This record gives sequence, structure tokens and C-alpha cells, in this order.
Amino acid sequence: MFLSIFDMFKVGVGPSSSHTMGPMVAAARFLDLMRASPFEFQGLRGSLHGSLAFTGVGHATDRATILGLAGFSPDSYDHDKAEAELTRIDAEKTVQPEGLPTLRFDPKQDLAFDYDHTLPGHANGMVLMATDAQGDVILRQIYYSIGGGFVLTEEELANGEATNEGDPVPYPFKSAAEMLEMAKTSGKSIAEMKRGNEIARGCEVSLKSGTGRIWEVMNACIERGLHTDGILPGGLSVRRRAKGIHDALQAERGMNLTAPHTINDWMSVYAMAVNEENAAGGQVVTAPTNGAAGVLPATLRYYLDHVPGSAPSHVEDFLLTAAAIGGLVKYNASISGAEAGCQAEVGSASAMAAAGLCAVMGGTPEQVENAAEIALEHHLGMTCDPIKGLVQVPCIERNGLGAIKAVSAASLALRGDGQHLVPLDAVIETMRQTGQDMLEKYKETSLGGLAVNVPNC
Repeated sequence: MFLSIFDMFKVGVGPSSSHTMGPMVAAARFLDLMRASPFEFQGLRGSLHGSLAFTGVGHATDRATILGLAGFSPDSYDHDKAEAELTRIDAEKTVQPEGLPTLRFDPKQDLAFDYDHTLPGHANGMVLMATDAQGDVILRQIYYSIGGGFVLTEEELANGEATNEGDPVPYPFKSAAEMLEMAKTSGKSIAEMKRGNEIARGCEVSLKSGTGRIWEVMNACIERGLHTDGILPGGLSVRRRAKGIHDALQAERGMNLTAPHTINDWMSVYAMAVNEENAAGGQVVTAPTNGAAGVLPATLRYYLDHVPGSAPSHVEDFLLTAAAIGGLVKYNASISGAEAGCQAEVGSASAMAAAGLCAVMGGTPEQVENAAEIALEHHLGMTCDPIKGLVQVPCIERNGLGAIKAVSAASLALRGDGQHLVPLDAVIETMRQTGQDMLEKYKETSLGGLAVNVPNC
């Protein structure tokens, strides 16, 4: 099983990888399908289903789909250009994607939130259609946004593309047990095996520059969040808190009376900074999703700024190790909140971060696997119940606690010898089963949990 580090960590835009980035990517793929078609198109239509419908407004799914059909993509997103284009589309009722004629598209009439029909492949489903001069549909495709910005067509999902192993790599493993056995026989660390697989699919130069770019964007997101205040958009009037907390922590530095547990506030504020930026529609990196984007950067920033002996040269090993664990979770269970609840998002992120931290602090492969297991085990059963469908409450604070759990898990694993009762594979399978059994109202629909028990208007 091989999932590239650059698939796991993708530069994109908030507030959601599955509900914002995914639909934008799906729309871009549909435009490519149209460009390759012999038909003469005059208009576009679409419908959002399942979780994309129920929490689509709060996640800006409609906005992302419209912009995707206009030719925008998450990795090159320009906020000012997007706002200008949305204003033009609303006034002129057309989109003008490159390589295609001007197409009729009235967002209010041609993009429907279908709350009554869930598509069979995944909770995050959407249908995109192209029409002729008479308004008849002449091209239609179903897309599924399966989490973390990954998008598959109906046919690709049915053909097993979600678990496609691709071309052979030097160190193939599709379970934690296989990973540990391969590390033992090869004498390599998890990061070294992952690096070998990445190089086999690309080149070492792009790996080094690519991982550097990932951390650069992550850290820039932290910094923006730490220095920006105000009210988050969406109608809940949620106040940004990261700047105020960070200012207070800075003022307390050097005071002899600071309590030891204050380090938890540092971890939390790094994570909250990222997720406040995400909630505001800023640039983030999926890790493995937008909703859980703060956990891993916060843990890595904690390592670099607060752990004696840390070094920026270890960032690549941290990310490679984390990506290896994230790949196992995605392959064997899910990283989608709409499919398995928040255990699949913040839980997965915490496991990835714990593994990365344990690795760069000298952990053996067995200790790294133990760290990931501890972190994921103690997120089992966590629901996804965002108030008003916004990636704000409980998501922002939840990332802070996910980072704290990651650091605690890594520390506990390093105190042991790697031997433990519950293997990571068992926890991943338990997470999959728990997600399967979880009621739909607790899986990113905002129909249960906090979403219905806290007034949101």
C-alpha cells in the first residue's frame, strides 16, 4: 500500500477538506471531462447530497462548487479573485472556465441541496451535469469526496480506487504489523522506509523541497492565527482566541510562578491558531483533513520550540512518519468525519502527530507504533457534531486537545520498550467498526450532539 506524503498533506483552503476542497476538485475534474467530450455545452447544473447537503452551507460547499466550476482550484486559491468572480457569477448567471464556452449557471437555481436522497457510495456525494442549448442533460457524473480532499467518481469508487496500491515500492506495507516486521528485517526506521517509497515514485529533490514547503505553509498558518483577532464568519459570532492566549503566554514567559501545565496551553494555542485560520477560509494543509489540520502542526511546533535538542532537520522525518501512519488509517478505515465521525479526523491526526513526535525524539519503530495506538485509542467513539455545520465549535478546541493527547501518547510510548497489549491495527479496525455502527446524525450532519443541544442562532 502506498499513499504519498503529498496526498496526505495537501495545501488547500478552509474550512473543510471534504466539504470545501473536495467539491472544488470534483468540479475541476468535471470541467476536464467536458473538455474531453465532443458535445457542445451551454449550461451547468449540480446537486449536493448527504453530509454535503446537511452541512454544506456551514462548510461553504456551495461556494466551493461554484468556484470550481469557474476554474478555481484549492492549491492556487486567490481569495480576492474568488470574491470578484462570485459577484460576477451572481450578476451575470454564467461561468467562464478556460477551454470551454461561456456556460449558463445560476447558483440559486442550478445548484441544489438535496436533503432527501443520499448517494450510495459515500456520505459526501455530489452530481454534476452539463446541458445543451435546450437545457437537456448531455453529460452527468457522480463524485464522492471521501475525506482529506480525495475525490473519486462513482466508477472509481466501485472499482476499488480508494484502496488501489499502484506500482510496486521497495517497502510495501498495508498494516502496522507488516510495517514493524519490515522495519525489523530491513533495519530501517519508518521514516527511512517511507522515504524510500517516495523516492521510488519521484525524486529525492522534490521530496526535500516538498516537505519543506508543507512545513512552511503549516507554520505560516500558525503565525497568522497567533497574530489575528476578531470574529469568525458564519453567524455563530465565535471570537478568535489564539492571539489573546498567545499574548498572555508570551507575557508570562520567564515568570517563576508559571505552572508546569501551562505547556498544554502552548500546544493548544498553536492548534487553535491553525483552526481559526481554517474556519476563516484561510490557507491550510490537510493533516490529514482541514477539520483536524491543527493537531500535527501544533505538535511539530511544540517539538521545535519547546523540546531541548530539537532540530529543523528532523521535520522531514516527522512528516514522513506521520504520513505512514495516516496512510494505514486511510487504507484500513477512514479519515472522513462524514463516514466515521471525528475519531477519523482528530483521532487520526493525533495518532499521526504522536508517531511523528515519538520518531524524532528517538523512538524505535515499536515505540512509534505504540504512540500512534495510544493516541488513536483514546479518540475512539468521538462524534462529528459541528454547531450550525461550521468547523468552529467544537472543532477548534478539539484540535488543541488532540495535540495534547499526541504529546502525552508519544511520551508514554517513549517511557516503555514498545511492547504493549493492544496493537495499532486492532485500534484502526475498532475505529472502522465504530464508525460503521455510529448513527448518521453524529457523522458531520449537524443533526445530533452539540449541534442540536446548543442554540446556534
